Amino acid sequence: MTNYALIMLAAGFGIPILAALNAGLGQYVGSPMAAGVVLFAVAFSAALLVYVLVGPQTLSQVSSAPRHLLLAGLLVAFYVLSITHVAPHFGVGNAVFFVLLGQLFSAAAIDHFGLFGAQVSPLTLTRAAGVSVMALGVWITQMA
Repeated sequence: MTNYALIMLAAGFGIPILAALNAGLGQYVGSPMAAGVVLFAVAFSAALLVYVLVGPQTLSQVSSAPRHLLLAGLLVAFYVLSITHVAPHFGVGNAVFFVLLGQLFSAAAIDHFGLFGAQVSPLTLTRAAGVSVMALGVWITQMA
C-alpha cells in the first residue's frame, strides 16, 4: 500500500508541473493545441517504450472492449488541452485548484456508487466531512 501511495504522490506532484510546462510550451509556440499535440507525442513514445520494455502484453482485446472505456483518452485530452490553455491566463495554482475540487467530488461519487467497476465505498458523513476539509484546505491555499 505504501508503494501505491508514493506512486500517486509522485503523480500528484507531476500534475502542476505538467500544467506549468505545457502552458509555457503553448505560449512559446503560440498555440496550446500544438503544445498538446507535442505532449501527447512525447507521452505516447514514453508509454510505448515502457510497454515494449515490460514485455509482450496483448492489445488484441482492446477492439472488443466496451466503447465507454475508451473515453478515458478523451478525458486526458480535455484535461491537457484545457489546462494548457487556461493556466497562463488563470494561473497554474488556480487551474489546479479547480482540477483538485473536481477530482475530490468526482472520486467521492465514483466510490459511493461504484461507478465504472470501482470498489464501492459509501459516502458517509465522516467521508463527506473529510472531502469538505480537503476542499477547504485546497481553497485556503489559493486565498493566501
